[in-house]
Amino acid sequence: MHSVNIKEFENRICYRFKDKKHLIIALSHSSYVNEKRLDKLECNERTEFLGDSILNSIISENLFKNHTDFSEGDMTRVRANVVCENSLLLCANKINLGKYLLLGKGEEITGGRSRVSILADGFEAVIGAIYLDGGYENARNFVLKIMEDIISKYIIGNVKLDYKTELQEIVQKKCDDKVLYEVINEMGPDHDKVFISQVKVKNKVVGVGEGKTKKEAEQNAAKIAINNL
Repeated sequence: MHSVNIKEFENRICYRFKDKKHLIIALSHSSYVNEKRLDKLECNERTEFLGDSILNSIISENLFKNHTDFSEGDMTRVRANVVCENSLLLCANKINLGKYLLLGKGEEITGGRSRVSILADGFEAVIGAIYLDGGYENARNFVLKIMEDIISKYIIGNVKLDYKTELQEIVQKKCDDKVLYEVINEMGPDHDKVFISQVKVKNKVVGVGEGKTKKEAEQNAAKIAINNL
């Protein structure tokens, strides 16, 4: 009844299921279950729901333990990007999930194997299935291995470069005033210069930061301002 190569998929995700039914359910889209007139609880929606919670827990724990300098806002922003649909799609494609999904004929014909929502939900269902079969530790190992590059990308590219945006949002909520940056000092030779920038709100200095570039100095000033505010 189930036309999926379980062993091949297990090799892809580097995990062997003790109870294969957990995996079958994780791969079973509602269109397949409806077409085969199976119990509606045999589709992957419940397992996807569980996987979503486990994924958020794993990413939250990882950020909390490994990035002790991150504020709640930093961790929230990174987590939101890591667990978003586009990121989950990248992960699903890494394990070629679309090939192994069990879909109804109609869903198959209309391109279900490459549909973003189906792949993203399916990836979370696989996380849920691993958790059910092997516990939190196995689920965490799977998630962190598959998502390592994505986590690093958003830690470097989102948190470290987005303090100015966060500060602007805070100021707009409080007083809707302008945030002004200015370089107040430059030190060192041209090839190894350090810039000192300050940020003002309502003509009051709320943060001072330094960096190898003016932009970096402004970001560090904004980070300090956020802590001060």
